[in-house]
Amino acid sequence: MSEKKVMPPIPGKSRQYLAATTVSLSALAYGTSLGWVAPVLPRLLSQDTPVGSEPMTDETASWLISALCLGGLVMTPILGPLAEKFGRKFVGCLIALPLVLSWLLKIFAQDSSYLIAARFVAGCGGAGCIFIISLYISETTSDAIRGTAGSFLVLFLNIGILLSYIIGPILSFKFFGIVCLCLPVFYLGCFVFLPETPVYLIRNNRLNDAIKSLSWLKGGNKAAIEQELAYLQGQVKETSFSKSSKLSDLFKEKGTVKGLIIAFILLGGQQMCGMFVMLSYATKIFEMSGSSISPDISTIIIGIMQLIGSYISTFLIERAGRKLLTIISCGLMCTCHVVLGIFCHFQARDYDLTSIGWIPVIALSTFVLAHCLGLGPVPFIVVSEIFKPDVASLASSISLSSLWILLFLIVKFFASLMALIGIANCFFLLAVFCACTLFLTVVMVPETKGRTIESIFNELNGTTQSNVKA
Repeated sequence: MSEKKVMPPIPGKSRQYLAATTVSLSALAYGTSLGWVAPVLPRLLSQDTPVGSEPMTDETASWLISALCLGGLVMTPILGPLAEKFGRKFVGCLIALPLVLSWLLKIFAQDSSYLIAARFVAGCGGAGCIFIISLYISETTSDAIRGTAGSFLVLFLNIGILLSYIIGPILSFKFFGIVCLCLPVFYLGCFVFLPETPVYLIRNNRLNDAIKSLSWLKGGNKAAIEQELAYLQGQVKETSFSKSSKLSDLFKEKGTVKGLIIAFILLGGQQMCGMFVMLSYATKIFEMSGSSISPDISTIIIGIMQLIGSYISTFLIERAGRKLLTIISCGLMCTCHVVLGIFCHFQARDYDLTSIGWIPVIALSTFVLAHCLGLGPVPFIVVSEIFKPDVASLASSISLSSLWILLFLIVKFFASLMALIGIANCFFLLAVFCACTLFLTVVMVPETKGRTIESIFNELNGTTQSNVKA
């Protein structure tokens, strides 16, 4: 009778989870900025607007939504160099400033230009959140828990979105901003006490500081500290690390190039699957179905589905694996788009679909759940796992830039595309993107669950060297 294999305890596991939770509080703060639009935009478009003397126009509203993407696009390229020069902790503290400023601009807004500027600044902070959470967690957590901790980004993001959906309709415009302003301040007050990552400290020859950081992260376990210290020092020597990675460094090895392609596939698929669009048009879909659910309640339902999916993914990400979850996620989302496309196709031809008006609601809810289960968190986790340490921050910055470009294009021009080809054909087009992402994931993306970055890179590079941590 075979004995069940017992996994040895992970030194400092609780502290590593604490570090991951603390840095992910920035995503909670950013999530409220993402969710702010849904409950506030109807007020801004109404005659009784809380900002300015005239209702916001549809064109201004489109810029209000898309300005966030432009902020993320502008900020992302400078995050890598900042993190390499001044450290991960510096960037983690710095991103609280645009998040605070964005809420101050909203609270004291005199006209729509204040709000568009606030969204732009929030996008800068959001880019910093996505960048630093992935990088900080990848450099402070053990391989065995990195996937679970990495899924905190999307989990906390969705908690923030749901919080805005709930309190937005019941609070005044300014008090809504004041409540949300407290979150980035709270994040900064907590994050400032976390250590710098040992990876950054060793690269910059701050050995004593690296030992102190490892001592905290490993719960004072001397054997684990010595093992990790030796491993990281070996990595620095092996990679001949230079403080400023250059663009040309990304094309020196096959594994890095392939890693970039995988990052573009996953992050591009994440945006082209239409999640942001589906959320933007959630109210329209609920109205189209003939549902009696109010717009405010419908957005809360969507927010709850997002949260449920994110919560489930934190348990499955290390059990089912990144690749399988992505495949399942893409398959379900593709199916939901097809169902919505067919429904809209027949509805546009004046078929009476009242008896099955629940279908769009179920399809949208399933779509949101499926996205948060796989394609929402997995790209950020995989991007933090497939690049060698010497190019990780630069590669992540470039990969995330593609995310913001695609998101801006989708948000800004989807309404025009919908007017041009119809909402049904838009859903069919999004289904094609989901199917393409599924196919490319099967063909290109390796399973990274429970593996070291070195073993993953060796697979991408086509080498057989294992180089696995003892």
